[in-house]
Amino acid sequence: MTGLETLKFFQAPAHDCSYLTDQSATTVFADPSIRLDTRSYTLLSQIGFRRSGPHIYKPMCADCNACIPVRVLAPSFAPKRRHRRLQKRNQDLTATVTQPNNQDEVWALYARYITLRHFDGDMYPPSRDQFVNFLVEGREEAQFIEYRLRGRLAAVAVIDQLQDSLSAIYTFFDPDLEQRSLGSYAIIDIIERAVTAGLPYVYLGYWIGDSAKMRYKAEFLPQQRLIENVWCNVE
Repeated sequence: MTGLETLKFFQAPAHDCSYLTDQSATTVFADPSIRLDTRSYTLLSQIGFRRSGPHIYKPMCADCNACIPVRVLAPSFAPKRRHRRLQKRNQDLTATVTQPNNQDEVWALYARYITLRHFDGDMYPPSRDQFVNFLVEGREEAQFIEYRLRGRLAAVAVIDQLQDSLSAIYTFFDPDLEQRSLGSYAIIDIIERAVTAGLPYVYLGYWIGDSAKMRYKAEFLPQQRLIENVWCNVE
C-alpha cells in the first residue's frame, strides 16, 4: 500500500474510558480487513494512531481530547538524575531481543503482572488467548525485549520497529521487582536502541494529563505531543 487515501476507517461504539472516570470514549480503527505494510503503519503513527494486537486505532471522542500522542526525540534525550539511578539500579539485568512468543515463562509473567497490578482494568482476569491476540500476534514489526535477572525473566517490553521509530507497545514485569521501576527503565533502554538504530523517535502512545497512570510519560524529554494535528515540542 503506497498511501492512506483509499484506506477505510471504522468507528467503534462508545464505551467507558479506561483512564478518566465518568467519561465515555470512542475509538476509530483502520480497516482490519486490510493488511497494512510498514510504510502505511508508519504514516498512521505519524498522525496519532497506535497498535493494539492486530488493530491500528486512535481515540476520537466527540467531547474530549485528553489523549495526546507522544513521541520522544530519541537522539536528543538527556537522562535525568533519576534515569541514571535507574540505569545503575538495573545494570545487573541482561536484555535479549526475541520474536513475540507464547512460551509458558512469558505468559506466566504477563498473567501475574495483570493479576497483581491491573486487577481493576479491562484486561483482568488475564487469559492466554487474550495475551496472544494482544501481544504475540498482530504485526511482523513486533519484537520482545526480554530482561533477565540472573537468568530469571524479570520484564518484557513489546516494541514495533517502524521506518522512523520504535513504538513502545506494552511492558510487563515481575511485581516483586517494583522497586526497580522496570517500566521506566525499559523506556530508557528503548530510547537507546532507537538511537543506535538511527531512528529519530520513540512513540509512547497517549499521554493524559489528568491520568496518574500516564504521567510518567512526561518525564522523557525532549518530546513532541500531537496537538490539533501538529507535533509540538516539549523540552
